[in-house]
Amino acid sequence: MENERKKIFLVDDVSFSLVKTKQILKEYYTVFLMDSASGLFEMLEKVKPDLILLDINMPGVDGYETLKKLQNDKRYAEIPVIFLSGRQDEESIIKGLSLGAVDHVPKPYTAEDLHLRISKQLFPQKHEYDLKIDDDKTVSRYNRQQSILAVDDSPSMLRSIHFALRNTYKVHTLQKPENIKKVINSIKPDLFLLDYNMPEINGFELVKIIREYPEYSETPIIFLTSENTQEHLKQAISLGSSDYILKPFNANKLRDKIARCLEKG
Repeated sequence: MENERKKIFLVDDVSFSLVKTKQILKEYYTVFLMDSASGLFEMLEKVKPDLILLDINMPGVDGYETLKKLQNDKRYAEIPVIFLSGRQDEESIIKGLSLGAVDHVPKPYTAEDLHLRISKQLFPQKHEYDLKIDDDKTVSRYNRQQSILAVDDSPSMLRSIHFALRNTYKVHTLQKPENIKKVINSIKPDLFLLDYNMPEINGFELVKIIREYPEYSETPIIFLTSENTQEHLKQAISLGSSDYILKPFNANKLRDKIARCLEKG
């Protein structure tokens, strides 16, 4: 029935893209079209979608700023956002994921790929993700000598870290920091990437737990955080962290900092 259909907002300033994408989706979803960020937020006052498809390059307020505004509003923060964009460079993809997008679909895209990406978000029980993020399990995709454990309560941030590092290191992820003791010895990481603001256990408390293990007393720790105050930075250093990088992060800078820390280690 029509009222049981999932609702999708499609935001793009190019009319042709709006029409083309709606043609692909209209048989399965109820699709609402908007040509600007302002149009999106006007429609959000009337209808709550199950998913938002968002272009990046738009006049006025671009996709990144639109996503930030969505994330900062508790009414809309949980709505999954997929970027549909002609930008295919690594930095653009990682920036969107690190800001909270659940996926990035490059233009031009096939109908099959777009349906698959949307279905993974709206019907996750039907799919197995390349990167699984669960309570106490870790995932690695590549058999590399050096391993990284990234701890962050944001699934999209973990995906962006995985995307940035997957071709260089064995990447493990943990979404719930309180489970660190269950996994730390089975992974034996060469470096830790830690978020600061996390529920239950924050990044600083996590450092103390890690340092309780003699074998990790000198393992490099990098904070990946949105906190940029001198107080936080001094506290991080005093606890023995090796470095920090601000969110949203630059992939090359992150890889460079990791390489330097591992070299020193």
